[in-house]
Amino acid sequence: MSAREPATLEKNTVPPPEPTVDVAQLWRVYANAGHGSMAESQLVERHLPLVKTVVGRIAMSLPPHVDIEDLHSAGLVGLLNAIRRFNPRSGASFETYARLRIRGAVLDELRRLDWVPRSVHEKARKVQEVMLHLEQLKGCIPTEEDMAEAMNLSVEEYQELLSEIRPATFVCLDSVRGSEGDDGPRNGDVLADDHAASPRDQTATRELAKIIAERIEELPEVQRKVLALYYFEDLRLREIAEVFGVTESRICQIHAQAILALKAFLRKHDAEVLATR
Repeated sequence: MSAREPATLEKNTVPPPEPTVDVAQLWRVYANAGHGSMAESQLVERHLPLVKTVVGRIAMSLPPHVDIEDLHSAGLVGLLNAIRRFNPRSGASFETYARLRIRGAVLDELRRLDWVPRSVHEKARKVQEVMLHLEQLKGCIPTEEDMAEAMNLSVEEYQELLSEIRPATFVCLDSVRGSEGDDGPRNGDVLADDHAASPRDQTATRELAKIIAERIEELPEVQRKVLALYYFEDLRLREIAEVFGVTESRICQIHAQAILALKAFLRKHDAEVLATR
């Protein structure tokens, strides 16, 4: 046997690459196989990176004592529910739908754990109240300088306050309440799907999205860009900081200011809706 033969044999033992899985075909197989099937397991395996991405983005804002493994487990449940509730014939993007379900499941787990101290929620609510008051006086969204002056703080102290209350500034479709107040259903609970479609719910969701979009347009340009890069371009806060040439902490403060402004506006909108009933 020549010196080249072992190398030739070794080369021939390399297995051929696995064929690319056709996602559309996989969904068709799953439609027939149902829950607990191999097709379902393959769909879960294929979309596991979504869980890692969503949990990773949320984890950046959490204190060290929060168990990330618990959040990952909740995210997996969200992914599984997304697969079981998704209708491939709807024409919608599964990734977008799954991100919403995964994020909602993780946030529900955080609420169950009650990891944000009540004092943080109270401080965030106070900031929102001051924002609403100043906006009514000035006719525009207050700046950080306006907020600091109204709260008898220096700008640096106000920015530190934003950093402190940032854990209470999560915002997504699942965390924005409807006009029923804090005890009302989450909008994520009334999302239309193939199992529970309602023209009323669809209209309410579209109206809420329109209200939020219009409000975002009124935010200062820097805040709009931070929200766009974070929520639509999927950049991490560190990456956004590099884009703006500032620290990640500063981007966190800008993000918190923007989210508090949105939440304050939604609280005002809900109060006005209730007043007209």
